[in-house]
Amino acid sequence: AAAGGATPLAGRTVLLDPGHNTGNAKYTTEINRQVDIGNARKECDTTGTSTNNGYSEAEYTLDVARRARQILQDRGAKVVFTQDGDRPWGPCIDERAGIGNAAKADVALSVHGDGAPASAGGFHVIMPGKVTAGKADTSAIVEPSHRLGVLLRDTFKAATGEPFADYIGKQGLDTRTDLGGLNLSTVPKVFIECGNMRNAGDAGRMTDPQWRQRAAQGIADALTTYLTTS
Repeated sequence: AAAGGATPLAGRTVLLDPGHNTGNAKYTTEINRQVDIGNARKECDTTGTSTNNGYSEAEYTLDVARRARQILQDRGAKVVFTQDGDRPWGPCIDERAGIGNAAKADVALSVHGDGAPASAGGFHVIMPGKVTAGKADTSAIVEPSHRLGVLLRDTFKAATGEPFADYIGKQGLDTRTDLGGLNLSTVPKVFIECGNMRNAGDAGRMTDPQWRQRAAQGIADALTTYLTTS
C-alpha cells in the first residue's frame, strides 16, 4: 500500500489491458477476423510472441498486469481488465479499446512483450498519433497520452533497469497510428513493450518473477504519478 496507508487513487479508474490471450492459438478463425480500427482493418488479435523456451507473451502480460492491479488497488484505484484469463480467446482489439471507453477510465495501458529479432533488445512505450478517420478520433488523447508515455518510459526504466529499445522508436518512445487499441480509445492510453522476448537477456529478465514485480511497480508508479499530477 502507499505510504501511511494513503489512497491517492481513490475515485479513479484504471483500465489495464493484458495483451493477447493464452487461448488465441486455438481460435484462429476468430482472431483472424478483420475489425475496423478507423483508418484501416486489422486482425481481431494475434497469438503474440514467446521466449525461445516457450514462455508466452500472453502469460507474461497477464502476470504483470495482475501484479500492477494489486498495487493500484492498494492505492485506492478501481482497476478494470480487458481479460483476466477468463475468456477462451481475445477480446478483439476494438473491444479492448471499447472496454476502457465504457468504463470511463481515467487512463488505460496495454501491457505487451515484443517479438523482434534476437539481436535486438530493450523496451519501448507506444503512444497514439493523431487519427481522425471513420470511428477513430484520437485528437483529445494525443497530448495526455504523450505525457503518460514519457512518465512511463522514465519510471519503468528506473524500476527495472531495462534499457531503451535499440531497434525501434527513439529514446524508448514510439508513436503509431496503426493500432486499434489506441485509435479507438477515447481515454488517454499507451502500450508498453516491456522487452524483446526473443532476446536472451530480455527473456531472462521477463521470466524472472522478481523482475516482473519491478515491472509492475514501474507501471503502477507511472499511472499513479499521472493521475495525481494531471
